[in-house]
Amino acid sequence: MTDRPRACRRAAAATSAALLVLALAACSTETPRVTPSTSTPAQPSPTDGSADAGPVRPVGEPVVIASGLEAPWSILRLPDGAGLISERDTTRVRELLPDGSLREAATVSAAQPNGEGGLLGLAFLADEAAPGGDGWVYAYFSTASDNRIERMTLAGSPGSHTLGEPTVILSGIPRAGNHNGGRIAFGPDGLLYATVGDAGNTANAQNLDARSGKILRMTATGQVPADNPFGTLVYSFGHRNAQGLAWDSRGQLWASEFGQNTWDELNRIVPGGNYGWPLVEGQAGNPAYIDPEQQWSTDQASPSGITIVNDTIFMASLRGERLWSIPITSPSAGVASSTDTPTEWFVHGFGRLRDVVSGPAGTLWFVSNNTDGRGSPAAGDDRLYQVQVGP
Repeated sequence: MTDRPRACRRAAAATSAALLVLALAACSTETPRVTPSTSTPAQPSPTDGSADAGPVRPVGEPVVIASGLEAPWSILRLPDGAGLISERDTTRVRELLPDGSLREAATVSAAQPNGEGGLLGLAFLADEAAPGGDGWVYAYFSTASDNRIERMTLAGSPGSHTLGEPTVILSGIPRAGNHNGGRIAFGPDGLLYATVGDAGNTANAQNLDARSGKILRMTATGQVPADNPFGTLVYSFGHRNAQGLAWDSRGQLWASEFGQNTWDELNRIVPGGNYGWPLVEGQAGNPAYIDPEQQWSTDQASPSGITIVNDTIFMASLRGERLWSIPITSPSAGVASSTDTPTEWFVHGFGRLRDVVSGPAGTLWFVSNNTDGRGSPAAGDDRLYQVQVGP
């Protein structure tokens, strides 16, 4: 199962960004807290997203804060309040301006789009020592021969950000026309995590000497951390095409993953864990592999980006054309995190959804993905949406 199309969708009405922020801020009584995720810089420990605050859900209807995006893939919110969005096929990094318009902050010139490859995930690491900037923007992308991760210094201020010359962090990641993975995120341990698809070679997902079909964990400069489970970059294996990463308030890592023909997955990731692909798909009950915490039929999900707010996982779905919320339970000390019953939102309302992150003032941002060749774009697609969340 790759990113799958679905034609049924209604168009959303655009609203100005300035009026949006005022309206949503006025109806917020308490700002939910976000856990460290793809779009947030690393923290010493997970201090946000407290389970004590209780689960949250969308409140009201989403509104448009930007339009005219081309195959957007990753939303990156920066500590200074700015927002960057990667476009897979144009290989541009676009900056969101306060009036809802977009400007080009950079182009990743080494990226070569093909099929599901191109400019994919973005992540940020604050670093006062970064030459000429306040930190680093990391990008996962496809070249003509491989997938790789590079970093660029972030310079300028909101509304005028630029990215400096790239430095390769990791190259030689297998690439293909599909199953390239591509999500990157700094965890609460300050290390960089990356999802790598099986690149069409299913057997490599079980091969610990191959990087494909894995979640990788590395230092900010691409080195192997001393406590990685196999003495390599491999953190977990047996993945088909994971595209979402986020941490809950206890520092537990979660990942969303495309299945093949039957089950899409939400997995609780443990160091050294084997998640079964291609030998099993979904909840097989085989003790040799780790079952997903949740699974969905492929027409309900095709999951990509996830984020966690107040220990509630929000998951963007492509073919499913909906946003899922999945509460994380509050176990006693020493008991693994688990999840409660998922709820679906905005079913077929905005088309294919690629990524979701926490927004300002107790909101979520999510982006549609109807212009990537598999959707049915309407005038103005693709769009960035904002919706209030609350109890």
